[in-house]
Amino acid sequence: MLDGSDENNNMLEFVNSSRLLAEDQQNAMRSVTSFMPQNHIAACGGKMGVLLVNLGTPDSTSVKDVKKYLAEFLADPKVVELPRLLWLPILYGIICPFKAPKSAENYKKIWNQDQNDSPLRIITRGQAQDLRDRIGTEQVIVEWAMRYGNPSIESKIKSLNEQGCDRILVAPLYPQYSATTTATAVDEVNRVIKNMRWQPAISVMPAYYDHPAYIDALAKSSLAHFDKTGFKPDMILASFHGLPETSLKNGDPYYCQAIKTSRLLGARLGLGEEGVATSFQSRFGKAKWLQPYTSDTVKKLAAQGVKKLAVLTPGFAADCLETLEEICMEIRDDFIQAGGEDFTFIPCLNDGQFGQDMLQTLVNDELHAFHAKANNTASLAAKTNLLNKPS
Repeated sequence: MLDGSDENNNMLEFVNSSRLLAEDQQNAMRSVTSFMPQNHIAACGGKMGVLLVNLGTPDSTSVKDVKKYLAEFLADPKVVELPRLLWLPILYGIICPFKAPKSAENYKKIWNQDQNDSPLRIITRGQAQDLRDRIGTEQVIVEWAMRYGNPSIESKIKSLNEQGCDRILVAPLYPQYSATTTATAVDEVNRVIKNMRWQPAISVMPAYYDHPAYIDALAKSSLAHFDKTGFKPDMILASFHGLPETSLKNGDPYYCQAIKTSRLLGARLGLGEEGVATSFQSRFGKAKWLQPYTSDTVKKLAAQGVKKLAVLTPGFAADCLETLEEICMEIRDDFIQAGGEDFTFIPCLNDGQFGQDMLQTLVNDELHAFHAKANNTASLAAKTNLLNKPS
């Protein structure tokens, strides 16, 4: 057993060796920096970026801007899976010229005139700002981007990189995974970093279609809407964005995940697993898409005697053209004209408390390793400072 003097001597040797090691590191750094170019940019890093990504929106309601947006969106080979030589001439020569004017008129119906911006961009900006207020620090930087349109994924990754983020969590705001949404966002991230000399480490938040926080947020949002409006529905319908039927046959899990979301929501609301019906909207073209179609479904429900229908769109993280115009106007008219009497739309989670509580949970789940490393680094730095204090 060591006596007190031996213990003190050992501690003194350890402290001295730590100081010598620190001095050697400083000398080595001086040696390295002496060879650096005069205009060398010091490496910075150690920060984590969080990038929220949604689909996109045109910059304005002008036909020109809508046409530009549609061309970028529909030219994506993961969105329209047709041979490029066949599809692109049709897109640029027929689809965009004829679809853009009609789409521009639809965007005018939902455009926020006070802010002169689209609801999707306003809400996504709000989601990022609120999340920044909740989890943002000097070490965790929150940004947002659109897969198509502005602000672009490329501009935001460069911004995060310039702010010292050598790790980026990409958070696609798509609860259900699809190659047409999540995958193409990841593709764009990879395209952007491909030619970067110092690439940030990228992680991707997974689909959250069955996450308890998501299901709970949907249920709370629905109940709050019914409480606020006094609406008592005969039926609740979950309408998801449609995809070509071939997507399911090719292995896309979107359909199965959408069905599970509806089932879990029904159970969470106490209606049973079949208590929330499922349908698919926004069909484009003449090919078969995932069924049942929302338009056909609401007409059928009205014919079956459903008088009061509530519709929510769980696949959309923020209200947009497909919810505010297609559901609130077109689908509502389909239901009423088929014999329904009362219709209500349950807004998306948007940047409200229920949705933001969920988003904070999802992002923190993915950041736990970063926080653990930061805590370990801080603890090690504290110990090093203690050892380097003069005796």
